[in-house]
Amino acid sequence: MTYSIVARDSETGNLGVAVQSHWFSVGSVVTWAESGVGAIATQSFAEPAYGPRGLALMRLGVDPVTALAALTSADADQSRRQVAFVDAGGRVAVHTGDQCIEAAGHVTADGVSCQANMMRGPGVWPAMLEAYHGSSGDLADRLMAALDAAEAAGGDIRGRQSAAMLIVKGTGSGQPWQDRVVDLRVDDAIDPLSELRRLLSVHRGYQHMEIAEQREIAGDMNGSLRAYEQARRLLAGNDEATFWAAILMADAGRADEARALLADITSREPGWRELLLRLPAAGLLSNAESTVASLLGS
Repeated sequence: MTYSIVARDSETGNLGVAVQSHWFSVGSVVTWAESGVGAIATQSFAEPAYGPRGLALMRLGVDPVTALAALTSADADQSRRQVAFVDAGGRVAVHTGDQCIEAAGHVTADGVSCQANMMRGPGVWPAMLEAYHGSSGDLADRLMAALDAAEAAGGDIRGRQSAAMLIVKGTGSGQPWQDRVVDLRVDDAIDPLSELRRLLSVHRGYQHMEIAEQREIAGDMNGSLRAYEQARRLLAGNDEATFWAAILMADAGRADEARALLADITSREPGWRELLLRLPAAGLLSNAESTVASLLGS
């Protein structure tokens, strides 16, 4: 009772799966991915075991067609299942059982599979593939375009409730927490795709904050401030990036700008001022006393 897409980005090798459904917390059931292995969507009277079992088989080097056939052949309810695999080489396999509720079907291309069931009409999955191929940007942008196209083509006959997107790196590092590129879920919302898009923007804002921290550590203050500025644009209404940018500005001698930023955010949440006063004790300011004094105008 869902539409979804699994795909491998041919440029980066990243692997992703994205989904929307009129079902609570669809991401906890449908989306599975492992860096260097593959991505899986399991839906329509979903059996979540297809996720970890399918990844285990592909991790052993079993191709997606063989892996999926092995799992469906052992499933007494395979006629009701809809499952799609893509592996780290871009090979795909998909199964739409003949008892999936109409409109149901799938379409594949090199490195991508789009599938849906219980849709308003059969135009949903072809529209997803067309949008995926016709859109620009990174893998997350193209997965988002496919979901938007599915909704525009009619979507789930019951309406909307939840959505999710999971993207991992194409090559595993042995540290799964480092290999997760995007991991977002909207469990219950009136317009889950709009909320998923908003969360993707917030996610990218925090990615820029991480870049800013790395550049600051490397001694590239100007590069760090540029990254913070990109984060601030993406995080409108969230003052986290502004606070840390103000500290860096003060440390770089841009006291007037820094004080203005701090005054703005403390007018909305006085706790930022208290946090500033606590930072020296934690050893988080390179020039603690002068930075605090500069920001507070004392």
